Amino acid sequence: MQQGRIGAIEGVTEGEVRRQAGATLTIATQGPGLTDFTRSVVDFVRRSGLRDGLVSVFCRHTSASLTIQENADPDVQSDLMTALDGLAPRHAGYIPGAEGPDDMPAHIRTMVTDAALTIPLRGGHLALGTWQGIYLIEHRDRPHRREIVLQVVGA
Repeated sequence: MQQGRIGAIEGVTEGEVRRQAGATLTIATQGPGLTDFTRSVVDFVRRSGLRDGLVSVFCRHTSASLTIQENADPDVQSDLMTALDGLAPRHAGYIPGAEGPDDMPAHIRTMVTDAALTIPLRGGHLALGTWQGIYLIEHRDRPHRREIVLQVVGA
């Protein structure tokens, strides 16, 4: 088995965590789909005054989740939802739950996506790629108000 080579690592800095900031963001969803909230995270980081560190984004729900995904082509979002529908179909004969037929597929979809994201903060900017955005994925059929906990630690 051939192993890859790691090139030079640029921009390595050392320091201690000096400060932190936190906030809770509420996102109103309209039902199944992706909601881009990158701008809200960018605004939170700007208000924190921190320049270098880590940003944590945490979804406080088990039937909605988070992802970092392409933010240029809306067809990607549509295809992602189609893929999730294929993975956990809404009417696949799950045991009926107290919260309705969309509850179990929502939990399965959350299990295979993310409840939390960590994004490096460099020079006061999220170290996202050119075409990356931060999204909440609503897995339930009805509109909901979802809480996202934001935390940044750094200097």
